[in-house]
Amino acid sequence: MIRRLLTAALLLAPLLSPAVQPPAPECTVREQGFVEINGIPQWLTITGQDCRNPVLLFVHGGPGNPNTPFADSLFGAWAKNFTLAQWDQRGAGRTYGKNLPVRELEPDEFTRTPLTLDLLAADGIAVAEHLQRRLGLRKVILLGSSWGSALAVEMAHRRPGLFHAYVGVSQLVGPADLIASHALALQRARELGDQPALATLQALGSPPWTDPRSFGKLRRILRGYEAQRTEPGPSWKPAADYAAPQDAAAYEAGEAFSFLKFVGFNGDGMLWRLNLLDERTQFQLPVFLVQGEEDLLTPPDTTRAWFDRLTAPRKQLVTVPRAGHDPNGPLLDAQFKLLTDEVLPLLAR
Repeated sequence: MIRRLLTAALLLAPLLSPAVQPPAPECTVREQGFVEINGIPQWLTITGQDCRNPVLLFVHGGPGNPNTPFADSLFGAWAKNFTLAQWDQRGAGRTYGKNLPVRELEPDEFTRTPLTLDLLAADGIAVAEHLQRRLGLRKVILLGSSWGSALAVEMAHRRPGLFHAYVGVSQLVGPADLIASHALALQRARELGDQPALATLQALGSPPWTDPRSFGKLRRILRGYEAQRTEPGPSWKPAADYAAPQDAAAYEAGEAFSFLKFVGFNGDGMLWRLNLLDERTQFQLPVFLVQGEEDLLTPPDTTRAWFDRLTAPRKQLVTVPRAGHDPNGPLLDAQFKLLTDEVLPLLAR
């Protein structure tokens, strides 16, 4: 169940150990396995070239889209400076495959299987606490992207003492993003004379929506428009460890389950309850945001409106040309630069 490639110092402590002595210097870490988090096994990977480096906990987007299958290709070079922790959230990836049937759930199964922001935030905090024990740390760096940015904000709000800083990428603040997205897509469709997109957008109307398919229809249009003004993204080919059919099936099933919990069947999903603009504006830790200038799903103006309301010991917003919502070279490079130039120096104080 647990695969490890560690130095002798780390081999003395199993992944599920409740307490760990600080690791010996110059030890590498590469381990993956299920960790008991809030009553269920959840998938966690930890990778780094030197376990004395600060730990960076990624909170993935979607919901239901873990980075773990693609982490080495996206973030592998970062392992020289950070110990990288990737977590498949409840309802996603291998965590989904371990705990739920890898198929479309029957309506009663879906209804009785919880997935809420409160539950996921509690899970994320428990993951951070596990990393503290596992690696002998006081704090970790918290990074969330897209949906994961809203979840990470909730984690940082509830337990600021666990984290050195919060880094939000393609920050999601709530329905205000979708309202702005729809308006921007309409504007772009008119400018381009894109009649099929215009007809779809007019039929959808402005959010909020009660039809769960509405979000997907808008997202497909946004991706096409972003691609016209951004650098291409990665190929999204999973690593060999994640290429098994059961992993692909779990990923797809978790993505469908989590997405429906996100949007809901009647406009009652997690998305429509988010309201960072009014409810999450005070932070007790530094806040850094990285935003693609061509992002049409979480538009820069909406991110800026939230950023301007924030109070934090320190805050900074970095905008990235030729980048949209999804990861590409410029967006990934901007994240790494911010982490190394701005966040790492904070840890030395």
